[in-house]
Amino acid sequence: MSSTMLPDLRTIPGTPARAPEPPRAKGFRPDIEGLRAVAVLAVLAFHASVPGLAGGFVGVDVFFVISGYLITSLLVREAITTGRIRLGEFFSRRARRLLPSAALVLGAVALVGAWLTVPLRRTDLEYDVLAAALSVGNWRFVAQQTDYLAAGREHSPLLHFWSLAVEEQFYLCWAPLLALIVLFAARAARRGRAVRSTVTVLAGLLTAGSFGLSLYWTHGSVSLAYLGTPSRVWQFGIGALLALLPWHRLPGPRPLRLLCGWAGLLAIAWCVLGYDATTPYPGFAALVPTLATAAVILAGTPDRSGGTPVPGARYGVDRLLSARAPRAVGRLSYNLYLWHWPVLVLVEARYGALGWPVKVALTAAAALPAAAALHWIEQPLRRSRILSELPRRGLSLGLAAVVVPVVLALVVGTGTLRLLGPAAPVDTLGLPPGAADGTSLLARTGAPLKGGPTVPDPVQARKDFPPDGECEVAPTATTSPACLFGVTDSPDRIVLLGDSHAGQWFSPLLAIAAERRWALEELVKQGCPLPELTVINPQLGRTYRECDSWRAAALTRLQQEPKPRLIVVSSLNRYTADQQLLLAGWEKMLTPLRALGVPIVYVQDTPVPGTDIPACVSGHTGDPAACAFGREQAQWPDPLAQAIAAGRLPGVRSVEVNSVLCPGADRSCPAVLERILLYRDDAHLTNVAAVVLTPRLERLLTEAGALPRRGTDGWTEVLRDEFDGPAGSRPSAANWLYDLGTCYPGCPAPQWGTGEVETMTDSTANVRLDGRGALEIVPTLENGRWSSGRIESRRSDLTPPPGGVMRIEASIALPDVTGPAAAGYWPAFWTLGAGLRDGWTGWPAIGELDVMEQVNGRDSVFGTMHCGTLTGGPCQEPKGLGSGDVPCADCRTSFHTYAVEVDLTAGAEQVRWYLDGREHHRVTAAQLGAETWDRAVHHGLFLILNVAVGGNLPTALGGTVTPATEPGHPMRVRYVAVSTKGATHS
Repeated sequence: MSSTMLPDLRTIPGTPARAPEPPRAKGFRPDIEGLRAVAVLAVLAFHASVPGLAGGFVGVDVFFVISGYLITSLLVREAITTGRIRLGEFFSRRARRLLPSAALVLGAVALVGAWLTVPLRRTDLEYDVLAAALSVGNWRFVAQQTDYLAAGREHSPLLHFWSLAVEEQFYLCWAPLLALIVLFAARAARRGRAVRSTVTVLAGLLTAGSFGLSLYWTHGSVSLAYLGTPSRVWQFGIGALLALLPWHRLPGPRPLRLLCGWAGLLAIAWCVLGYDATTPYPGFAALVPTLATAAVILAGTPDRSGGTPVPGARYGVDRLLSARAPRAVGRLSYNLYLWHWPVLVLVEARYGALGWPVKVALTAAAALPAAAALHWIEQPLRRSRILSELPRRGLSLGLAAVVVPVVLALVVGTGTLRLLGPAAPVDTLGLPPGAADGTSLLARTGAPLKGGPTVPDPVQARKDFPPDGECEVAPTATTSPACLFGVTDSPDRIVLLGDSHAGQWFSPLLAIAAERRWALEELVKQGCPLPELTVINPQLGRTYRECDSWRAAALTRLQQEPKPRLIVVSSLNRYTADQQLLLAGWEKMLTPLRALGVPIVYVQDTPVPGTDIPACVSGHTGDPAACAFGREQAQWPDPLAQAIAAGRLPGVRSVEVNSVLCPGADRSCPAVLERILLYRDDAHLTNVAAVVLTPRLERLLTEAGALPRRGTDGWTEVLRDEFDGPAGSRPSAANWLYDLGTCYPGCPAPQWGTGEVETMTDSTANVRLDGRGALEIVPTLENGRWSSGRIESRRSDLTPPPGGVMRIEASIALPDVTGPAAAGYWPAFWTLGAGLRDGWTGWPAIGELDVMEQVNGRDSVFGTMHCGTLTGGPCQEPKGLGSGDVPCADCRTSFHTYAVEVDLTAGAEQVRWYLDGREHHRVTAAQLGAETWDRAVHHGLFLILNVAVGGNLPTALGGTVTPATEPGHPMRVRYVAVSTKGATHS
């Protein structure tokens, strides 16, 4: 949600003060000219973010009522006096007054915007110019504002043209409709009464219907209600009814008009001061400024004689509005409205967010081009005798005013598209492989992306969504369709559950499922928090009830369907800043999910840039680092991840990729990493970035115990410890024993038989859980004496089934120390034969499998098998059959998976060593001989984890313990697992 959340529609500009006015010779209302000033000043103050005037958006309602009143007055007066409505003349007047000034602004924005905006925003801007010039801007913005996937884009400099489009669409429909009525009423005996009565009935019906539609859309889609023409017609209708009904004949004291006018003006002021972004709008709330405007207009309506409506009119609101200053602002209002918003938006696009005093100054500065346009364009063209003589001249001028900005937009837009390059989808099959571990996004063994543009490019990024069709359901949906992907007839499936931040993991999870011949089920809803929270949906403009219904329906579906193999959950974690409330919402949702008895993995929320990343990168192709964003603002605290790490939600594991997306400890996070453009908007990953992260996510899920290793269906897990628990606690006593002191029971060999200098303890200073899902074994130094930790599995019967395979693995991050400070460090993960627990004699014949060893902080690890006799023999003791150094540059800083497989399959009979799934060493039965092989592997094993200090092996490799050796660097173990698989037949 995407932040991805859209701004509230109250940030959309109001309507221009550009309603037509009848000739001053008859029907001119100076008070209405002043009322335009009230409306435009309210809108300007709102756009300038003046404190306390957050309801200034109601100026739009004032303008619409004025337009309905004046247009209807003009048309009905013409119909009654002449018996017809000359549409050509009507539209010619509208074109002369309105279109040239608008064309000037559109042309200026098309050209200046090309200079001030980045290329990707420039293309959006030119499309906006086209829509505004063709008077359909409101529908373009409806489409954008109701499209959740278009979230995160900044305001258009032409967003305010939505209201111009609404008015122009009203003119295009209302005037011909009245002309048609007049045509049928031309022969009526009392033409004036017939026209007025018919139009009144029609206006009443349209007003009622439109108001009902406005209420309905306000409930269902606030964007459509706010920007759509049908839902605004009722406000024009109120103005029309003012012009049609004989208000001057209403009974009652005339001074009521005076009170009516002041009450209307105060009600408008109350709305400006009292309404804000939380006001459901338009809906019923729009009645107040609409009827208040009607009251002000009514108060100034002349009586039958055309005189002032109230004796002592100097006290009336019309007297105030007819003063010189309000009328001057009213005359300027149309052009001031046209210019101020582009000035604000384009300056912010160039210099960043502005404070309200600066916005006020810029708005005031916009009066200069507005005044110039009024005096040198609008008034001369409107009063031109040459243009007014023939309607076709005014219409031709209007047509030219439309064509010129359209041509400019096409020229600039086409050049920008050529600059940006093609928008063809990215071929994900051609992407370099992602790294499964480490700090790099891309695998170093893969073909690197050569120097050049980002992948995807900014144009592609905007459309780089997960290929899940309609399965990421829209805000109005309350259930998800049957969305199964991959091997859909498989009895095994992964469920992806959450909002759009879960949906961005669709492609990786589909690949992971497909590799295992599983299905993927997607239950994802836009902008809907998976934790049980009550939120406002910006597209609907109200409480997101559909989210609550969808969440309940998704849970019911999971309870009724066959159990999945895995549920992956994710969600934007900033629906609320209240961490306790967020965690409580998660716990409410996870409680019934955990009751399903299915592994649940929470993918922590990815960074939220909060700015349109593709647009920024399009303007910094040579230096995408300029688009980096603040780490603190992008990564909020995650109370769920903290609760999982503390062991408070058994059965739920947490994984994260943020350490790669936002690496290091810098104060900023990159927008582009290793030439991969990471974000498609202000909040969501590109599908390319998600695809590249697939190997890493697969490893994380596997290490979390949520997935079997790829291609390992048929394995049975016989032992697993994920080291969940509070920080500082001991590992599970049900799984582990401590080795204590400096030798085995009975001390058959001092210093553990290998010359180590440490004393092993059961202190949590040496062996403890870190509270984040890992075991720490820490060497310490106190008073010149080294201590460390060594634990063994209680089980010593770990063995392959007859003719089968046993896999022993662990995810380990080695002590993060190197150089002289690491001299003598000897971390290891290994096994011994069960028989050694009886007197601790019989080594090495009983067998030892060193799954992983490292010494002296080197950038390499190795695996070894010990067997046979104390010296020499098939295992070349005491050296053993080793793999030699296996390079691993980041094994100290990242978790890697170390494994050994004991394969007793007939014809195989071998032991294999793996690092991150890649085999690096093998010992076969044929190398040892039948008797030695049998004694080494055909029995139970137990596991050992330890960090030794000093000893024969570190010394042999140049790492004697010295005063420079630093204590306190732990070996961290994320999990240990043992799995078996029955005999295979090939």
